[in-house]
Amino acid sequence: MNVFDFDETIYDGESSVQFMLYYIRTDPSVVRYVPDLIKVMGRYYRGEMHAEDFLRVYAPMLRDYFTRKKPDLAPLVTEFWNKREHKIKPFYRRIQRSDDVVITASPTFMMEEICRRIGVRHLIATDFDTGTGEVRSACYRENKVHLFRAAFPGAEIDDFYTDSFNDEFLFPLAKRVFLVKKHEIEQIR
Repeated sequence: MNVFDFDETIYDGESSVQFMLYYIRTDPSVVRYVPDLIKVMGRYYRGEMHAEDFLRVYAPMLRDYFTRKKPDLAPLVTEFWNKREHKIKPFYRRIQRSDDVVITASPTFMMEEICRRIGVRHLIATDFDTGTGEVRSACYRENKVHLFRAAFPGAEIDDFYTDSFNDEFLFPLAKRVFLVKKHEIEQIR
């Protein structure tokens, strides 16, 4: 089994950020949440807070927006991937296997569509309720290991591909680890 991070690994870009920017054009009121989100994400990426802290701080903003607006995201997700599916990196198509797993911090509601399109049957992503704005489980850093183990108890990863050492928690589970930077792939373990 091969396991892949998604953003900046098999996809050229940060899909969640791109989707948020895409979404803003449909509802400019979302802009009011962006400064707080940037602050919280900055602290999180600098290691000043854990995933649980990030969710605790950011979750009320999400719940507030989703309970007020009740957005129908499905058509926008389809539109978004219609315009961005071409950003799947060519290397992935060359090495793709039927048992591949994509494990990503991006939300499931976004990822299911692109995984279906590219033929990935196994997805582990951030569990986000689009009806309430509740993040049930963040698929990031050390939590990726817990979610992987829950989905595939006892499974061994042959090759793990990522763009970031934020995924270092998954490294011990893989026989080989590959770091992807744009279109360059380097085996690091």
